[in-house]
Amino acid sequence: MESYEPASTRPSRSGLTLETFILEGMLEHPGARGRFTSLLSQLALCSKLITSRVRRAGLADVLGYTGKTNIQGEEVQKLDEEANNTLMRVLSRRGSCAAAASEEEETIRLLSPEPDADYLCVFDPLDGSSNIDVNISIGTIFGILSKKHPGPATEQDFLQPGRELLAAGYVIYGSSTMFVITTGKDVHGFTYDPTVGEFLLSHENIRIPEHGTIYAINESNRERWEPGIRNWVDWIRTGKDGPGRSYTQRWVGTLVADAHRTLLRGGLFTYPDDERNKTGKLRLLYEANPFAMIFEAAGGAATTGRERILDIQPTELHQRVHLALGSKEEIAAYDDFVSGKRED
Repeated sequence: MESYEPASTRPSRSGLTLETFILEGMLEHPGARGRFTSLLSQLALCSKLITSRVRRAGLADVLGYTGKTNIQGEEVQKLDEEANNTLMRVLSRRGSCAAAASEEEETIRLLSPEPDADYLCVFDPLDGSSNIDVNISIGTIFGILSKKHPGPATEQDFLQPGRELLAAGYVIYGSSTMFVITTGKDVHGFTYDPTVGEFLLSHENIRIPEHGTIYAINESNRERWEPGIRNWVDWIRTGKDGPGRSYTQRWVGTLVADAHRTLLRGGLFTYPDDERNKTGKLRLLYEANPFAMIFEAAGGAATTGRERILDIQPTELHQRVHLALGSKEEIAAYDDFVSGKRED
């Protein structure tokens, strides 16, 4: 299988197009057949198409609900449906992706009958549905897996722990559109320039700060948390972590936006389980695993408070999980509180 590890020792390549970046990765592997490259290029195209729809949402009658409910029990917004259909349509064209699993669909969708379609794609087509109509940043999250067995893909093929991901990334549609990707070593961010229609390398070799001063959690759920989470919030709000160390709370309510800020500025994002969401709120395959791969590649960590996200063996397609992402220092303290080692 093809996978690329961009060399971090090169001179700065700021301004390089995403397409060139992907092709250079392929050229580093003489045996590459171009299928992985093709799949990454298709995801980039999808993000351009979705960007176009998001930018014109208020003018193109794609705001609001469709009247449908997805497998998660959530009302489907028109842009959710647009994004999901775009990804499925584009990924089915070149024969690289055997099948895809979407947060919006109950089961997998077979995309290519080609016997050498090597890859599987998992995605949340448009994260942040509740924020679409109020013009707050939203995004697309994706991961790529290897199809390890011959024949048509099945749901079982998708139930691989996150450490098996070949690549992961997200696209954030905000004041600008940014495509962030890793293949396991480095993390790079490409900003979309609509004047030339290209993603250009703007954030090379992203590294999460060793610690930060921002924590993100939905404190309206406080009364439903386990004691360890409440103790952690009380501790982090008091600024007891040494001279000059105090934290500010920020909460957008879109995973892509909150995680993106945490990746660039450090600190910690968490959406824990609670009395209403017994195993957690966020989806392991579509949200937690891709972001866990990104954060670890950037020098951070991702846990449930008790175990590494990338080591969890999925048991079902739409499995939910407690997710904490952040700087290693903050995650270590968080784990101590959740596990009961600290109460402070």
